[in-house]
Amino acid sequence: MDIPMQQTRLSDQRPTTRVLSITSGKGGVGKTAVVANVAVLLARMNKRVLVLDADLGLANIDVVFGLAPGKNMNAFFAEEMSLDEIMIKGPSGIRILPAGSGVQRFTRLNARQKMRLLEALDSMHNEFDIVLIDNEAGISENVTYFNTAAQEILVVTTPEPTAITDAYALMKLLSGQYHEKHFNLIVNCVRSSEEGLDVFKKLTMVADRYLDIAIDYLGCIPIDRQMVDAIRKQEVIVDLFPNSKISQAFDFLARVIVDEPQHLEAKGSVQFFWERLLDIGGK
Repeated sequence: MDIPMQQTRLSDQRPTTRVLSITSGKGGVGKTAVVANVAVLLARMNKRVLVLDADLGLANIDVVFGLAPGKNMNAFFAEEMSLDEIMIKGPSGIRILPAGSGVQRFTRLNARQKMRLLEALDSMHNEFDIVLIDNEAGISENVTYFNTAAQEILVVTTPEPTAITDAYALMKLLSGQYHEKHFNLIVNCVRSSEEGLDVFKKLTMVADRYLDIAIDYLGCIPIDRQMVDAIRKQEVIVDLFPNSKISQAFDFLARVIVDEPQHLEAKGSVQFFWERLLDIGGK
């Protein structure tokens, strides 16, 4: 019996690796804590998670997890080791590609290094459901590269005026020079949900007036002194204080990310898993 065309197309579809770039215009807004806690929660939701530490000069993600990797991304960019050889295991089975620290050599990747990383990650497209890129703060060349190479951009800010201004500046740069049109916003260290919404409204109002972009609000994370304890103990707060309000907020954020509609269209620039995207687009 002939199989209907629509049924054939559905059966041919395969899971797609989602690449999320978590970024911020300003340092100290808790971006790495967001990455670490969300990664653990996604793994507990049976997602295969890879965390790429893209702060190639000042590594953070392994410190947050209390890990001491023997090798890091410096060895990959020096063409001494493969990604598989430097990848380490983190809590709840997540995989981590740790960055180096105190080495300026790779804080600005050249074209060969960028292409080598693109090809190496593309070869892993069947191994992970979600890749989280933990960017360095600011608007460096590496930051713009990882944001434009990812499928989705998550901007982390706080209610502080300087953090909001820098978040807007980052989106303005990515929109004006790199033609990024869609951003997701996470507001950290809020005193109330209303404060988080207020930050979103402020950014949306200015963006609607001056930028041709769309901003989706993913949620907010409350300020919590217990986060300091978690950082000192090098544990994620969702493990250390699982019943706290901040852990519940991280859980909500992880579920929003999973349920969020995926943006599978290629963005017209170099992009991780671009062959995979084009393959699905063709179907």
